Amino acid sequence: MIALLFAALLTFQEPAPLSPEARALIAPVAEAIAAEEARQAALPPTTSDRERLERMGVLDQVGRRALNPIDLTALPEAERAAANTAMWAPLTAMDERLLAELLTMIPPEGWFLKSVYGDRAAGAAFLIIQHSDLENWRRFVPVLEPLVAAGEVDGQSYGLMYDRLAENEGRPQRYGTQVTCKAGKWVIDWENLEDPENADARRREMGFHWTLAEYEQVFAKYPPCEEKP
Repeated sequence: MIALLFAALLTFQEPAPLSPEARALIAPVAEAIAAEEARQAALPPTTSDRERLERMGVLDQVGRRALNPIDLTALPEAERAAANTAMWAPLTAMDERLLAELLTMIPPEGWFLKSVYGDRAAGAAFLIIQHSDLENWRRFVPVLEPLVAAGEVDGQSYGLMYDRLAENEGRPQRYGTQVTCKAGKWVIDWENLEDPENADARRREMGFHWTLAEYEQVFAKYPPCEEKP
C-alpha cells in the first residue's frame, strides 16, 4: 500500500500556475460577476419572486457577456486548457448557486408563467435551467412543451432546451441551436440535425428570428474555437 501511494505521489503533478498574461486575459469574467454581486448587495431586498428572478437573470448573464470576447488562442497552446478551466470556474460556481436557489422557487404549476412573472423573470428562470444539467433538462422540457402552445413559455427557450437535451442524450437536434466547433469556427451541426430540410420551418414555428444560415453568421464574429479531441 505504501509503495502504491509513493508511486502515485511521484506521478501526480499539480496544474501549472497560470501566467500573468493568462490571468489578465480571463480576469474580466470574475470581475464582472463580483461587480454585479456588489451592485445587487447595495439594492433594497426584493419584494417578489418576479424581482428576485430578474436579479438572478442578470447574475447568470454578466459573466458570460464578459467571457464571449475572450480569445484564449492568444495564449500558448499548453496553457489554454488550464486558462479555460480557470475562466469558467466563477461561472460554474454562480450557475450552481442560482440553480439551487431557483429549485426552491418552482411554483405549483411547474414553471414560471409569463402571464404571472413577466418575460424577464420567466426568461431568467429558463437561462438558469438551461445552464444546469441533464437531470433538470429532462425534468423541465416536458413541462415547457405544452406551455409554448399556451403562450406561457417562449418558443425559442423551449427549442434551445430541447436541443441541449437531445444533444446530451445522443439524439439529433430539432432546431439546430447548439453549434459545434469545426476548423476553428462555430458552425451549425448539420450532421446531428433532425430533418435538415425543414429545420428553418420548425424554427419559424417556435419564433426564432434567424434562419440557420443567419444564426451561423452570428457566431462568425466569435473568437476562434478549438475542437474537442
